[in-house]
Amino acid sequence: MTPSQKAGILAEALPYLRAFNGKILVIRFGGHAMADPGLKAGFARDVALLRLVGMKPIVVHGGGWGIDELMKQMGLPNKRYRGHRIIDERTLNVIEMALGELNQELTSLINQHGGRAVGLDGQDGRFIHARPMAAPDDPDAPDLGFLGDVESIDTALIELLLSRHFVPVVMPIGVAADGTTYHINSDLLAGRLARALEAEKLVLMTNVAGVHGRDGKLAHILTAGDAAKLLRRTHRPRRNGAARDRRAACGARGRALGAHHRRRRAERAAARSADRRRRGDRAALRHRSALFRRQPGVPVREMTAGGDTMRRRPSCAVTLSASASTIPDGRRSDRR
Repeated sequence: MTPSQKAGILAEALPYLRAFNGKILVIRFGGHAMADPGLKAGFARDVALLRLVGMKPIVVHGGGWGIDELMKQMGLPNKRYRGHRIIDERTLNVIEMALGELNQELTSLINQHGGRAVGLDGQDGRFIHARPMAAPDDPDAPDLGFLGDVESIDTALIELLLSRHFVPVVMPIGVAADGTTYHINSDLLAGRLARALEAEKLVLMTNVAGVHGRDGKLAHILTAGDAAKLLRRTHRPRRNGAARDRRAACGARGRALGAHHRRRRAERAAARSADRRRRGDRAALRHRSALFRRQPGVPVREMTAGGDTMRRRPSCAVTLSASASTIPDGRRSDRR
C-alpha cells in the first residue's frame, strides 16, 4: 500500500473517528468465525484499534461450535428444541468450560495487539441478573433446564472498566437471585447490554449471512416491525432458522434503542436549556440586586410597582466640568 493510499484511508476514516470518539460500541462476536484463527486475530486487532482511537468497544462472544465439539469429545448428547439447547447440569459445566477457554483466548489476543481486555461473565459482581427461559407455548415442550434469559443488567462494573480504558470481554453467563447459573444466548445478551448502556452502536458479527425475509432472500434493511412479523411466523425454514430468529429477536428487543437515544438526547437538551434559563435568571437577579443595593451616601426612595414596594437607588448623574466633577453626595474631586 502506497503512502497516498494510506493517507486516503485515514482521511475517509477521520469523520467516523470524530463521530464515535468516546461512544460505546457493543460487538457480538460468534458463530464459526470464532473457529478461524485468522478471523479471530483480525477481530482482536480491530477491537484494540477501536479502543486506541478513543472509542469504547465491549465484546460479547458466543461459542456454540466450541460447546458442540467439547460435548462430542466427552460423549454427551447434544439435545435441542426449536433451536434452543436443552441444558442439564453436566451440559452447563461443559458450556462454562468451553466459554471460559474462548474468553481467555479472545482476551489474550486483544491484549497482544495493544488493548487492555478483561474477561468477564455475569457471575463477576453479579452484574448479569438472569432468570429461566420462558417455556415454549407447547404442551409437549421439554424442560430447557439452565437456559436463561436476561432479567436486568447492573452496568456499574462495565462503566468502571470503560472509564479506566479497559475492553470488557463478556461471556454469556448470568446468575439468578438464588445463585443459580444460567447460559444466555449471546445475541440476546448483546442487545440487552447495548440498551442498558445506551450504546451508540450494536454490531452482530457472525459467519451467517444475515436475516432472511419471507421470500427467503437476504434482507439488507429490516425494520423493527418486519423483525416482529418474522418472529410471529409459525413456519420457519430449517436452514439457519434458529440463528436468524435469535438475531431478529435481538433487533426486536433493541428496537427502542434509537428512539430511546433520541428521547434521552431531547431530555438532556431540555434540561440544559432549563439550566441555562435558571443561570440567566440568577445572573439577572444578582445584577438587579447590585443596582438596588444602597450605596454609602446615596439616598434611597421607595416606589411601588404592581402593588409591591421596591427600594431602588436613583440614577447617579455625574456633571463634568473642565475643573471638577460633581459627585452625588456633594463632595468635589479636582481633576488633574
